[in-house]
Amino acid sequence: MKSRSHALSARSNGLCAQIRTLVLLLAPLACQSKPKAPALLLPVVDVPLPGDASRFDYASLDPAAHRLYLNHMGAGEVVVFDTAARKVETVLQGYPSCTGILAVPSRNELYVSVAGEGRVAVLDTRTLRELARVPAGRFPDGLAFDPENGRVFVSDERGGQVVVIETGTHRVVGQVPLGGEAGNTQYDPISRRIYTNVQTQNQLVAIDPNTLMVVARMDLPGAKGNHGLALDPDRRLAFVACEGNAVLLVVDLVRGRVAASFAVGRDPDVLAFDPGTGRLVVASESGPASVFSEEGGALRREGDQEVGPNAHVVAIDPGTHLLYFPLKRLGAGPGLRILAPAPR
Repeated sequence: MKSRSHALSARSNGLCAQIRTLVLLLAPLACQSKPKAPALLLPVVDVPLPGDASRFDYASLDPAAHRLYLNHMGAGEVVVFDTAARKVETVLQGYPSCTGILAVPSRNELYVSVAGEGRVAVLDTRTLRELARVPAGRFPDGLAFDPENGRVFVSDERGGQVVVIETGTHRVVGQVPLGGEAGNTQYDPISRRIYTNVQTQNQLVAIDPNTLMVVARMDLPGAKGNHGLALDPDRRLAFVACEGNAVLLVVDLVRGRVAASFAVGRDPDVLAFDPGTGRLVVASESGPASVFSEEGGALRREGDQEVGPNAHVVAIDPGTHLLYFPLKRLGAGPGLRILAPAPR
């Protein structure tokens, strides 16, 4: 028994030695980190912005004038940024809780949703002088311009309607009830319809801008709090960002149904589509930008990239393809992060 016990012990010790040797050989491999994924968006420059470190909301780009308009919602200010010189041109004050913003270059006008007052401000972009403040419901938010009728459509989020402003007179000419809270609003130049999210009904509706009537309702299975909206008119697609469950829906506007669904960063808000590159970028409150590309009429996920905290706003210049992310804190205060798409 004693000799057998010694033999077993020897074999056991030999096996343990082999295991220790194997562990030592494999340890360096286990410690090696996975290869880092290539960046989707490349840094260009960070530009400090004036004001306090508080929330920004929507942005609107006028590429021909080299201007980017930013709503500094927390400060109640509109920041006018020169994209050619990459510096702040001026800051316009007196716009409490400003949310939506839309430049209309053909009319040399800028529309600002002043949610704190329930009004939409109209400015002359040549002088930056205010022309009017128009009552626009309980909480005006997203804005869309219909060039055929010369009207601006305003998402009255809490009022559950779209308010219609005539650009020539700067007067309200109608309201379109939605049956639920209004999310973002976009104009489709192909169908000549206004599309609006109804975020408490999980629907996307189409509005006839001539009759000011809802002409179609599309149910969005998988949606929860569908707020953000962008369109690819040529391919008849709508992109819907759902704040409630961090999902991006691709909607086939011809068939009126959801064609695809993707997970994105928490609290997605603003989407920007670049028709020149076929890229879609979804900005999320939690920080990552989700980047997609269109291939053969379908959307393909390229990946996610951290941009910065509260990076829920993005604008893309269709000429340069540069991306602009206003951030409430970039160093000591707010800033504008400018990125370029990585070559494919």
